[in-house]
Amino acid sequence: MGLTAIKETIVSMDLDRVNRELAGRSPQDVVCWALGLGMRPFMSTSFGPNSAALLHIVSEIDRSVPVVWVDTGYNLRDTYIVAEALMTTLPLNMQIYTPRMTAERWNKVYGGVPLDDPELHVQFTRAIKLEPFERALAELRPQLWLSGIRRGETEFRSTLDIVSCDARGLLRVAPIFDS
Repeated sequence: MGLTAIKETIVSMDLDRVNRELAGRSPQDVVCWALGLGMRPFMSTSFGPNSAALLHIVSEIDRSVPVVWVDTGYNLRDTYIVAEALMTTLPLNMQIYTPRMTAERWNKVYGGVPLDDPELHVQFTRAIKLEPFERALAELRPQLWLSGIRRGETEFRSTLDIVSCDARGLLRVAPIFDS
């Protein structure tokens, strides 16, 4: 499906109707629906508390889906332990992206994670988190994003739904949104 056809599909999609139809469906049903659209998918993970369930579901349905992990170098030891265990156990198409500036270099140059300097924190977020994710999007050129977000996690996420369109034009599907 070409880019124009994808944009037309997303624009013509009645997201309110789609979300009503998917409400109450199992995460497996939502993943199957999304992958059935014929769009180029990817999944993101932080290897946080909800990651194992969605990674397991996606790997059972279609193990070819690229799974993007931005390894910032600032994860907790437990996150790395969980990540290694899941990557070893599940048949995942892992795509690991790291920042161009390593955590060690950032710490030496800027003194660590800038908690008290809002301007430097924006720079940190851009260099350490967003740059690798944007590079993944540029390389994979996905059209559909399987996301592990949940409704109650943040105020912003509570304004979304199972299926939404992000500012980049990606169709974002959150199979465990209401779980």
